[in-house]
Amino acid sequence: MTGQPTGQPTGQPTGQPALARRLGTADAVVIGLGSMVGSGVFAAFGPAARAAGSALLVGLALAAVVAYCNATASAQLAAQYPTSGGTYVYGRERLGPWWGFLAGWGFVVGKTASCAAMALTFAAYVAPGPWQRPVGAVAVVALAAVNYRGVTRTARLTRVIVTVVLAVLAVVVLACLTGGQASLAHLTQPYVGPLGGWYGTLQSAGLLFFAFAGYARIATMVEEVRDPQRVIPRAVLIALAVAVAVYAVVGLSALLVLGPARLGAASAPLAAAVGAGGWSWAVPLVRVGGALASLGALLALIAGLGRTTLAMARERDLPSRLGAVHPRYRVPHRAEVAVAAVVVVLVLAVDLRGAIGFSSFGVLTYYLVANLAALSQTGEWRRFPRGLQVMGATGCVVLVATLPLSAVLVGLAVFAAGVLLRLVTRRVRASRTTGS
Repeated sequence: MTGQPTGQPTGQPTGQPALARRLGTADAVVIGLGSMVGSGVFAAFGPAARAAGSALLVGLALAAVVAYCNATASAQLAAQYPTSGGTYVYGRERLGPWWGFLAGWGFVVGKTASCAAMALTFAAYVAPGPWQRPVGAVAVVALAAVNYRGVTRTARLTRVIVTVVLAVLAVVVLACLTGGQASLAHLTQPYVGPLGGWYGTLQSAGLLFFAFAGYARIATMVEEVRDPQRVIPRAVLIALAVAVAVYAVVGLSALLVLGPARLGAASAPLAAAVGAGGWSWAVPLVRVGGALASLGALLALIAGLGRTTLAMARERDLPSRLGAVHPRYRVPHRAEVAVAAVVVVLVLAVDLRGAIGFSSFGVLTYYLVANLAALSQTGEWRRFPRGLQVMGATGCVVLVATLPLSAVLVGLAVFAAGVLLRLVTRRVRASRTTGS
C-alpha cells in the first residue's frame, strides 16, 4: 500500500470537521515528555533494582536502544501518515486491517487500564485512604475536561506539569550527589535477589522501557501537528533523548546513595534516596512531584487514547459514533468522553493490581507492529536504516519473553477477546448489509 501524506484521513466520515493542526515542535516534545517523565521515574527504579541490582543501568541502556529503534519507526511512519491513530493506522496501511486492529486494540484496552492505575497513583499521593478512589475519579474528569477544550490547552497544562516535575527531579539529583552519602562502591555491590544475571537485566530493561515508552503519544496526535513530516520525527527523537537522559541521571544518583539492595527494597525509591542523602525536608516535595508526574502522564495518555479511539471508530473497529470531531474545539470529543467514562468506572469499581498485567504485553505488541510496518516502507519515506526496525522488532519479542507468565497469559486472553469481538461485529455488519 502507499501512504497519503496529505488530505482527509482514511475513514473520516464525510462532513466531519478535521482535527486542527495547532501543535508545533515544542508542544509535541512537551506532550511526549509528559508521557515519559511520569510517575514511572518515581517508582520504576525499585523494581528494576530488585530484578538486576546495580546492572539496572545496563538494563536502562538496553531499554534506551529498543526505545530508540521503536521511536525511529514511529517517526518515519508518522511522517508518511499524518493522521490520528498511531500504529493502528500504520499497521492498517502497511500490513493490513488485522495488524492495525491488534495494535489499536492492545493500546486502547491496555492503556485504558493504565489510565485508571495512574489516577489511583495520583490519588494515593494526595488522598490515601477511603477518599483515594473518588479523588482519582475527579482527577480523570478534570483532565478530560482540559482535553475537551482543545489540544492547545492540553499542551499548556502539560508544559506546566513537566516544568515542575523536572525541577523536582533536579532537587532529587542535588540531594543525592551533595548529601555526603553517595559512593561509587554501591555500583559494584554483588546482587542479592531472586533473579540477577542476564534474565534479571532484561527484566529491568522491560520495566524501564514501559516507564518511558510514551513517545508514541506524539505519533497518535500527529493529525494536530503543523508540518508533521518535519515536526514529528524531530519531536519524537528529542523527547526520547531528554527522557532517557533524565532517567539515567536520576537512576545513577539514587543508586549511588542507596545501593542496589536498599533501592530495590524502597517503596518510594526517590523519596528514600533524598532522605538518605540528608535532605529530609525535600521528601514531601518529591511526593508532590510524583503526584504531578502522574497527572502529566494521565493527561497525555487520555489525549492519546482519544485519538486512537477516533481512528478505530473511523474504520468501524469501534462504534462509529466515536469518530465525531467537535466543530468548535476540533477534538474527538465523543471518544474522549467515552474513554474518561470507562476510566472513571475502573477507578471506582475495579481492583487493578491483577487487571493491568497485560498492559506491558500490549505495549510491546503495539511497537512490534510499528517496527514491522516501518520495515515495509520504501523510497522517499525511508529515513532510517532497516536494521533499526529489525533490532526494534527483535527487542520487543525478547522483552515479552521476560514478562511474568501471568502477564503473557492475560495479554493473550485480552487479544483473543478482541479478535473474537471484531469477527462477530464484522459478521453482524455483513449480514445486515446482505439483508438490506
